[in-house]
Amino acid sequence: QVQFVESGGGLVQPGGSLRLSCTNSAPIYRLYDMGWYRQAPGQARELIAHITTTGRTNFVDSVKGRFTISIDNALDAVALQMNNLKPEDTAVYYCNTQPARPGYWGQGTQVTVSS
Repeated sequence: QVQFVESGGGLVQPGGSLRLSCTNSAPIYRLYDMGWYRQAPGQARELIAHITTTGRTNFVDSVKGRFTISIDNALDAVALQMNNLKPEDTAVYYCNTQPARPGYWGQGTQVTVSS
């Protein structure tokens, strides 16, 4: 069964950077568009970044210009580079296909932005 594994989260000060990574037992990103999602406390999970199988990317306005999504071919991973982090970026971050497949959710990785 496909299940993604996210890593790279942590505690960072406002303005700092983190790089998240998403791996799977197979390079599923070659078959499907991929997305990074996040869920803040008390809020619904939302798609924030999307990369197609052809490499096109899209971002939600709140992260545009600060986050980038890419495929790390050496690691067979989907990466999310997050720069200039803000407290409102605090959330659990997940990856999944886009659109998301319910059975593919992993545990996510916690990102906390705080001074």
